[in-house]
Amino acid sequence: MRASAPLLLIGALLTGCGDEGSDEPATTSASGAFPVTLKHAFGSTTIPEQPERIVAVGYNEDDFVLALGVKPVGVRDFIGTFDEDDRVWARDLYAGAKPEKVGGDELELEKVAALQPDLIMGVYSFIDEEMYEKLSQIAPTVAPTKATAADTWQDQTLITGRALGREKQAQEVVDRVEGRFAKAREEHPEFEGKTLAYALLGEGGANTYSLEATDLRTQLFTSLGFEMTESTGEISRERMSRLDEDVLVTAGLTDEQEAEVPVLPALDAVEEGRQVNLGDFSTEVNGRLATRGRPRRAGSSSRG
Repeated sequence: MRASAPLLLIGALLTGCGDEGSDEPATTSASGAFPVTLKHAFGSTTIPEQPERIVAVGYNEDDFVLALGVKPVGVRDFIGTFDEDDRVWARDLYAGAKPEKVGGDELELEKVAALQPDLIMGVYSFIDEEMYEKLSQIAPTVAPTKATAADTWQDQTLITGRALGREKQAQEVVDRVEGRFAKAREEHPEFEGKTLAYALLGEGGANTYSLEATDLRTQLFTSLGFEMTESTGEISRERMSRLDEDVLVTAGLTDEQEAEVPVLPALDAVEEGRQVNLGDFSTEVNGRLATRGRPRRAGSSSRG
């Protein structure tokens, strides 16, 4: 990781925020009243009674369930480099339990059905209505609230809390994390208003993608006071200069590989130490951030 001293806070916050589930996990029993009806992009879902067997089909769904003290019996294999149940912040919460994988880029309905769930959580699953209908035939399914955009982590936490009958615990998690961000902003007022670009890099700069402000990964930085660049979407090697903002965050390549990307090493942000490289997608820090954003390939073998 290469960064000026203030930007090292980013790494510390990734550690802290990634551990929300293991910080003070909810251990009390659910107290919500059932049935519960939740509205979403495809209508509404009614959960008739307290769910006990939850399958998490979203790209980050099991972290939200774990944060409220519940162990999913099935999860989506959404990272590839990491076992979902063996990540640092999840290991203790699973306590030896091994959730079944129910698919990666594509969901495997047979595996979902075999687990006999009484609730399927898919707030951050990017499923379409056809897949929602298929999942709903297996068990009540909580779909995204918007068909084409992601819910904020706050909304996803509160939706998960309602579905599990743990609304109070969910609000406590939101308040605790927002408190951490507020403290970080107070301690680092220099972040406020600075423009940040967050780029997923393919080898040699091919298939580079600048993440939008709506991506959950970038919301980590906007919560710290940064503003996201307007230069988002696909970035060609010839237009790397569009990433030269007050702060540049990169992911997907090692420092050595990144040095070979045309133009990038010559950007002012890089030369002046206003860049942090999170390394290739096998690093733990990228594993943490991958749980916050829909996997997007940057190159033929990387996942962000």
